[in-house]
Amino acid sequence: TKHFLRWRLILITGMSLTTRSSLPSGGSRRRPSGPSYTNSSKGRSSSIVSARAAGKSGPVKKVVLAYSGGLDTSIILKWLQDEYNCEVVTFTADLGQGEEVEPARAKAEAMGCKEIFVDDLREEFVRDYVFPMFRGNALYEGTYLLGTSIARPLISKRQIEIANMVGADAVSHGATGKGNDQIRFELGYYALKPDIKVIAPWREWDLNSRSSMVAYADKAGIPVPEAKRGDASAYSRDANLLHISHEGNQLEDPWWEPEEDMWTRTVSWYDAPDEPTELVITFDKGDPVAINGEDMKPHEILTKLNEVGGANGVGRLDIVESRYVGMKSRGAYETPGGTVLFHARRALESICLDRGEMHMKDDMSAQYSELIYNGFWFSPDREMMQAAIDKCSESVKGDVRLKLYKGNVIITGRRSPNSLFDEKLSTFEDDEGLYDQSDAGGFIKLNALRLRTLNRVRGGH
Repeated sequence: TKHFLRWRLILITGMSLTTRSSLPSGGSRRRPSGPSYTNSSKGRSSSIVSARAAGKSGPVKKVVLAYSGGLDTSIILKWLQDEYNCEVVTFTADLGQGEEVEPARAKAEAMGCKEIFVDDLREEFVRDYVFPMFRGNALYEGTYLLGTSIARPLISKRQIEIANMVGADAVSHGATGKGNDQIRFELGYYALKPDIKVIAPWREWDLNSRSSMVAYADKAGIPVPEAKRGDASAYSRDANLLHISHEGNQLEDPWWEPEEDMWTRTVSWYDAPDEPTELVITFDKGDPVAINGEDMKPHEILTKLNEVGGANGVGRLDIVESRYVGMKSRGAYETPGGTVLFHARRALESICLDRGEMHMKDDMSAQYSELIYNGFWFSPDREMMQAAIDKCSESVKGDVRLKLYKGNVIITGRRSPNSLFDEKLSTFEDDEGLYDQSDAGGFIKLNALRLRTLNRVRGGH
């Protein structure tokens, strides 16, 4: 695409973002605090060396794998060892997906991995990726809050950091060849390390069915949960602190209505409390900083809003979206905290931003959202937009009062020291001469001039 070509041109001319000393807000490459690192004394069992040991991506000595600890990435880990005869370094990210990540360490050790990274990235994820994106009012195709899309740049960035740290010459992911995630991961890799080798097993191997993968796992001694053995496929899910997505299974029929037990983070609207939950969210420079007067860290704020939003049935979405690879895809999403934040920010912007600022942001939002959805977080055009968005957000400061009730976010008040709302100007009562209503006549005539001219020349409609 034009964005990708433009980005590659910048890399070729020697202006790679990896050489910059600083980045606009929202593009931070700070290493996460407190990474957990294990150097196990266990060696990997010897691999079967074959004529295909170099793999389709060429010879590889060490690869950093984005590893969840689940069945698919465990199969990928073993496949990399067998097919490439290389050392595999695993990286497991805690992005607030709601499940323990430490078991992944034990699984990786059992499979012979010597270097294992399990990192808590929740704060960095919300602070440097989710909140900057929300400043841009990002909605893909007018509905999707980009919960999966926004996690991929951080995972890619951390994989490249680890690759540099351990001297790996390749990185690998578990995204399929049909979806968007392969693009998002790999655009991130190439943006940060243009010459890195990328191994995408789903585009290389012949394990093209669930039964063949289970057979491979059984042969390799990888435990297979019973739920993965049946003919009925489970939902494909992706979760982090911003959202959880559900795809596949019966959702592949766009007419099928999801069953209630599919949803995991939100209660049914029918079962939500009969009394609303009231909140006051405080913002500074466009970001939430407190709930009901209590200051919180970014990831704590999103965690709290997920809890209260989900308990009130807020944040469910069932859509058919346009994948970047060209096909339509149906997804069901739960984004309770993000939905609350989106509406609250818009309410505060309505009194803090000038009409021109608001309308320009709205015009920019569609392109900004598409860049994130398609995987261009590290592109210069996204960073240019981010700089404008962040500048615009400097005046977004104040409080928003709202009620959560049976799936709804109801704004009941907003206030700001930077408010552009002037009660004297807006009043229906006497404004003491502040606004001369007769001025409106000339304003209207000037705006009508071209319409009157068109009518005289071309005739009426």
